[in-house]
Amino acid sequence: MIIPSIDILNQECVRLLQGRYSDVTVYSSDPVKIAQSYEKAGVKRIHIVDLDGARGKGKNNRTIIEKIRQNVSCTLDTGGGIRSEEDIRELLAIGIDKLIVGTVFASEPGKVKKWVDKYGDFFVAGIDAYDGKVKIAGWEADSGQNDRVLAKKAGEIGINEIIYTNISGDGTLEGPDIARTRMIAEESGIPVILSGGISSSEDVENVVKENCPLIKGIIIGKAIYEQKVSVPDLIKSFQK
Repeated sequence: MIIPSIDILNQECVRLLQGRYSDVTVYSSDPVKIAQSYEKAGVKRIHIVDLDGARGKGKNNRTIIEKIRQNVSCTLDTGGGIRSEEDIRELLAIGIDKLIVGTVFASEPGKVKKWVDKYGDFFVAGIDAYDGKVKIAGWEADSGQNDRVLAKKAGEIGINEIIYTNISGDGTLEGPDIARTRMIAEESGIPVILSGGISSSEDVENVVKENCPLIKGIIIGKAIYEQKVSVPDLIKSFQK
């Protein structure tokens, strides 16, 4: 599955380089229009990251996320700042399909297990790692966790999907970390979506050629904005 990413900072579409808030590029002031263009291109799912929420800066992007939901019909997953049941209820109420838990999952997996038991199959584990070390709070803090250990924990508590990002490649257009993503998939035993580093259709083809049945999708951000790849072409060539 080809999954475009919309990263929202101060209600604008941006990309960070290796997760650094000091190294930000603004690509659009209209995230809703971007989402509509992706759906028109044929995508079945869009990945939304609330970068303000991820580092605990409030809910100023929630209205934009709700507007995206109102204007597209495809599956939406959302991450960044989901820390409480209030956040869960608010996002489910506006129609978000999948909720990505990163910081709270790494810090309090027992709490996430209770959410899974209570609310069901809405949750995705967001595992963002640098050299195997999981980062949290908008990638600005070290969780003290190993990515493989945390991936295994996701499977154990009933989460049925992981989004895995190698931070060292995110926003760099230097190619995806296929080997580590496969390792995460095999360790967890649940489907994994690869994120970070995609720069070309060849990168996507290399992921497909890996032929790992647990790698079910690829998140692409900067390569789309920089016109390194064509979303309709990727869907036609690779999406099943």
